Amino acid sequence: MLLLLIDFELKMNSWRWVFVVFVILTFLRSGSSSIENFRQAFPIVEPDSGHTKLRLSREGLEAIERITTPISAVAVIGPYRSGKSFLLNQLLSLSCYEGFGVGHMRDTKTKGIWVWGTPLQLVIDGVNTSVIYLDTEGFESVGKSNVYDDRIFALATVMSSVLIYNLAETIREADISRLSFAVELAEEFYGRVKGQDVAFEPAKLLWLIQRDFLQGKSVQEMVYESLQQVPNYGGDKNIAQVNQIRDYLAIMGDNSTAFSLPQPHLQRTKLCDLKDDELDPSYVTKREQLKDLVASIIRPKVVQGKTLTGKQFVSFLEQILEALNKGDIPSTGSLVEVFNKGILERCLKLYNQRMDKLHLPLSEQSLQQEHDESCQEAMEAFGEQHFGRHHAKRSVDALDEEIQKIYKNFVLANEYQSSMLCEALYTKCEDKMDHLQVLKLPSMAKFNAGFLQCNQSFEEDCVGPSKTRFEQRMMKMMAKSRSLFIKEYNHRLFNWLVAFSLVMVVVGRFFIKFIMLEIAAWVLFIFLETYTRMFWSAEALYYNPAWHFIVATWEMLVYSPILDLDRWVIPICVIIIAFVLYWRCCAGRKNGSPWVLPLYNSHKGGSRPRSD
Repeated sequence: MLLLLIDFELKMNSWRWVFVVFVILTFLRSGSSSIENFRQAFPIVEPDSGHTKLRLSREGLEAIERITTPISAVAVIGPYRSGKSFLLNQLLSLSCYEGFGVGHMRDTKTKGIWVWGTPLQLVIDGVNTSVIYLDTEGFESVGKSNVYDDRIFALATVMSSVLIYNLAETIREADISRLSFAVELAEEFYGRVKGQDVAFEPAKLLWLIQRDFLQGKSVQEMVYESLQQVPNYGGDKNIAQVNQIRDYLAIMGDNSTAFSLPQPHLQRTKLCDLKDDELDPSYVTKREQLKDLVASIIRPKVVQGKTLTGKQFVSFLEQILEALNKGDIPSTGSLVEVFNKGILERCLKLYNQRMDKLHLPLSEQSLQQEHDESCQEAMEAFGEQHFGRHHAKRSVDALDEEIQKIYKNFVLANEYQSSMLCEALYTKCEDKMDHLQVLKLPSMAKFNAGFLQCNQSFEEDCVGPSKTRFEQRMMKMMAKSRSLFIKEYNHRLFNWLVAFSLVMVVVGRFFIKFIMLEIAAWVLFIFLETYTRMFWSAEALYYNPAWHFIVATWEMLVYSPILDLDRWVIPICVIIIAFVLYWRCCAGRKNGSPWVLPLYNSHKGGSRPRSD
């Protein structure tokens, strides 16, 4: 019994491992591709519920993304129920049962844009090219807006390499008017391609007219006559617009061609059940010629000088759809704007990188000059890469507007940095002026030197838009400091001289006992005190020539570029006092008796004889 349980447990574990491996393989298989059979039609663009805007379909995009070679697209456009799907099946050599859905055969008629999942492989100019065929929803069907038709037409025009305009019997004025978008694209981009500029070339236009007789005219002559100018003697705006479209079509002269295709059979509802030997022989012959013509004009899709692979084509398609859904009515301007979006961002980044290298603050003129040079460089880069010629002006204006916004931020940053720098310099100078006001030994020369140094430093280092404002504050502060210093200078110097004279009297009498020093100190003290008493104020003294001599002597002693006595006054005084004390106390003992001046020697006749 135990052996049976062990055997059962081993079998259960093995089955668990088999189940895990099966789940992993299933997951990997589903992750690599959700579509097993690509030989069918897939929607790549579908309408929304209101038939006003378009959205991408994942199935069709997956069929395109797997293509790794250069890609080319052939799209068929035309009125509703004009035989577009049947024509595509004929070009692909497919029956209605395995190819695109035909309106009278199936309930699921074409909505949006569909792609045949298996591309045709052609060698174009020595390059293996994958050609995909696109079926579009017909124009002017019931329950749709004109905006929706315009989006379908615009999308097919931009994404295809060959655009087959499928028309029944003849060319109508509405058919020409519908080409206005294609004309604008050609006018915007085709000229730049001719000039070897960066852009993408619009699709080659193939006028395909299906009818049994042409009354002696070729389809090319019919197209030519249809594009002749309409007389407009009254100056009607609508006729002028139609004629303008006809003029613009001239630039597509070597980018368009015409081809006629007879009806394949009188009973059109039975076309899907008929084989080639049952169709009109002339139709079969012309169909083969059409295949050869399409193959001869196909070229890989090139955007910005690079051929597109499947993933790049899907990215290109996403850009187009974003442009067409952006506004209510698709326009070349909106398309150009979206295509230039990435280029605009790169040019803005280029402008930012150059401006970020600046060391703020700068003068307003320097900042403006740097802005102009950076802006010109960004505009030149945009001019080399942008799409379109006329409608690109909106993108240029948008680029200029964004650059101006960034420049305003730099202006504000420059003002802030300038204000911070000038404020710091102003505060430094203010502190220095306050320090000069309280010098231990007042010196006009030192004040003037500090004043000049502070002013020069401010003029050189303070830059930017805040300089003018702080210059005014600086002038007021410096003038006030100078006036206050001059006012206090004479009073402080007078007090210093009075104190100095009294100190010299004490030093001359009691320390070094030098009568001449004491007399000079007394003369200075008496002069200062008696002069101020005689003239009732100290201010009168300051105009005396003697006072000017005293000030000049004082300035010469106190401050010079070599020696700043204000810094060294305390150490010098300490040294002098130490030297005097040493001289008085130690030097006299070594020499036997201290040296005294004759004025203080009371022994005139030598030594007096001792008495008993």
